Amino acid sequence: MYPKIIEDFVRMCADGYKLGFNEANGGNASYRLAPEEVKKCSEYLDLSDEEDWTDLGVEAPGLSGEYFIVTASGSLMRNVSLDIPGTLGIVQLNSTGDAYRKVWGLEGGRPTSEFAAHILNHSVRKISSGGADRVMYHLHPVNLIALTYILPLEDKVFSKTLWKSMTECVMVIPEGVGVLSWMVPGSKELALNTCDKMEKYKAVVWAHHGLFVTGSSFDDAFGRAHTIEKSADIRNKIIQSGKPVLQEISDDELRNICKSLNLTINEDIFA
Repeated sequence: MYPKIIEDFVRMCADGYKLGFNEANGGNASYRLAPEEVKKCSEYLDLSDEEDWTDLGVEAPGLSGEYFIVTASGSLMRNVSLDIPGTLGIVQLNSTGDAYRKVWGLEGGRPTSEFAAHILNHSVRKISSGGADRVMYHLHPVNLIALTYILPLEDKVFSKTLWKSMTECVMVIPEGVGVLSWMVPGSKELALNTCDKMEKYKAVVWAHHGLFVTGSSFDDAFGRAHTIEKSADIRNKIIQSGKPVLQEISDDELRNICKSLNLTINEDIFA
């Protein structure tokens, strides 16, 4: 039996596949281990090779020496529960945060091709969340992707559209969502632009591609992604009906939802 943190990671991967978020080898995920979690995983870790470091191509000195669970490049989310050490692994960053070494799993493979993006965004969210955010999850939600073809690719437009499509959405993303135009998957350009958005958002929409979310736990991150996709689904059904919108949640009602829950809504979205 694996430590609970690995089992929780596996469950998120399975849930993503079951909901159609991670087709074929689509999507990837990572988790920044807390010190006590590293100890619980210690029996699996091989720290003997001090020389086998792989260049990241980016630098994240704020994550010096930290450990991450990460999906393997080319792995299928539907297979994670069937072959955990072949589809997942644990890696450690070096003292300067610009290289990693494999210390468990990833048998015959390497971390996701978007690992550099994960690391850079972990670095940003560690600062922005005061260390609370540990999960990075990339998925391909159908309805959200569809909206990137018909809505302006603007933070305010997407945020307000999602908020007004389902009551619970503003509770989950009171800060809104960031939106980026299409960029080459796995590119440094995409990684850096996502970082810019992640300084204030916990979810970033990649046009015609998918969604990148963070959270303090697997439930937090996955729930955020699931809620965003469900809200996008409702909006698409409204659009597909061809009927005019006769009523919707008002701006003040959105504010009142957050006020009742002691959440801080992003007033910039209304500007």
